[in-house]
Amino acid sequence: MLTHVTRAFGALRAVDDVSISVAAGQKYAVLGSNGAGKTTLFNAITGDFPPTSGRIQFFGEDITELPPHERIRKGLRRTYQSSLLFRDLSVRDNLFLAVRGVANGRYSFMRAGDRHASTVATQDLLERARLTHIADERVANLAHGQQRQLEIGMALAGAPRLILFDEPAAGLSPAERRELVALLGSLPSHMSFVLIEHDLDIALRVVEKVTVMHNGRVLKTGTPTEIENDAQVQAIYMGNKH
Repeated sequence: MLTHVTRAFGALRAVDDVSISVAAGQKYAVLGSNGAGKTTLFNAITGDFPPTSGRIQFFGEDITELPPHERIRKGLRRTYQSSLLFRDLSVRDNLFLAVRGVANGRYSFMRAGDRHASTVATQDLLERARLTHIADERVANLAHGQQRQLEIGMALAGAPRLILFDEPAAGLSPAERRELVALLGSLPSHMSFVLIEHDLDIALRVVEKVTVMHNGRVLKTGTPTEIENDAQVQAIYMGNKH
């Protein structure tokens, strides 16, 4: 839950008095044109750029002052617009590192066997991210859409409670977008996510609630149908999209 969150850079309020509540298990989208403040909002939630004012609660706990790594330990995950993958390693190795990064004993140098919890968790992520068929492929050789799938798989490591997806459909082909919709739709019902997305067709298909931002502020909040049919939203945001 965000309560009156503001993030200022000097005189510029990139996020201005934003209040949003995401329920447990809810699938949520934050839409808006470039410069609306969406990514800055994500940065405030993750602690990369903490709020100038306002409060952030995560499942009832105030995390406003917590550093990013503590938020991760509490079950918050995020993907980025630009890929943060180990391109010279395999898909499996990337997922394994993600699993170890959020596990107890993550600095252990013991090699994990086939029945080790981290190995089993890695195999589970391969299946959930729909990447089993290319598990041993080098990441640098993957199509863009497959890299996006891998990022989502890595974000799923360690049973997160909330994932922030930052434009996961950016640069995807129509076939890759269909795969992304299927992947997002297959996420566990108890897991919440917040999606920033320019592709309205994807965003409105995979979420239950939408907030539209404009100039750093909340413009409208409603169901996908309400947002899609709202005249003010169409005029300000969707007018040049349809």
